[in-house]
Amino acid sequence: MTIIFDGIAYGMLLFILACGLALTLGLMNFINLAHGAFAMAGGYVLVVLTQRAGVPFLACLPLAFLVTALIGALLERTLYQHLYGRSHLDQVLFSVGIIFMAITAVQYVMGSSQQIVRLPDWLQGRVEIAGIGMGVYRLFTIAICAVVAIALQVGLVRTRFGSQLRAAVDDPTVARGLGINVSLVFAVTFAVGSGLAGLGGALGAELLGLDPVFPLRYMIYFLVVVAVGGTTTITGPLLAALILGIADVLGKYYVPQLGAFIIYTLMVLILLWRPNGLFSRAVAR
Repeated sequence: MTIIFDGIAYGMLLFILACGLALTLGLMNFINLAHGAFAMAGGYVLVVLTQRAGVPFLACLPLAFLVTALIGALLERTLYQHLYGRSHLDQVLFSVGIIFMAITAVQYVMGSSQQIVRLPDWLQGRVEIAGIGMGVYRLFTIAICAVVAIALQVGLVRTRFGSQLRAAVDDPTVARGLGINVSLVFAVTFAVGSGLAGLGGALGAELLGLDPVFPLRYMIYFLVVVAVGGTTTITGPLLAALILGIADVLGKYYVPQLGAFIIYTLMVLILLWRPNGLFSRAVAR
């Protein structure tokens, strides 16, 4: 049960890292493989603020979201918006270029060594609940990710902005005719997705490690979560992240020699059963 709990914590972290990609890929129909670069940026914001500026850990989490959201909004306005109507190949090549530019910039400024994240004392150690050993920081991560998942679901389904976003994606011309500022809706969505990646990077810096190659190391995990969960809901990536997180932790614990083989095998089996993802419509965009 302790291993399963660690798998749930890992899965929730994968969700918070990948849900921004689910927004841009599923709702905006834009393939942004540089999503991990925003996650890396959030992690480095946390490291710089906590170690060099003395900012409290809890205050750094919303700051990591805001800084990466602002970076995402700036890049969306200056670069990304020009590729919305281009082919997916163009989007992939462009975002891959952004990844290598981000890696080079971080290596130049911060160096190539892995960063050490110092957690506050109250987030360290383990507690035992019903005979299950649980890491305090993993419990904290699960709680934060659960709040984000609920907020996203409510925001996309129950709010006016969520309706405007779906309308803008389905038919931008009609949406503009109805008075919806499609450009602003896309900019805000991209910024929120980038901010969520930054928040996930800040939360995951201690659990996953943080160095300049972070975007390349975890890019495939983000894509697996979105592909398996589907891109039409938040529930799909959440369930996919939990399944893959638990499977990955169990596999590494019981059969470590197989490495990531188990998670990829599970991905193939699920996609053979549900080619469009667990919660996708039969006909995807």
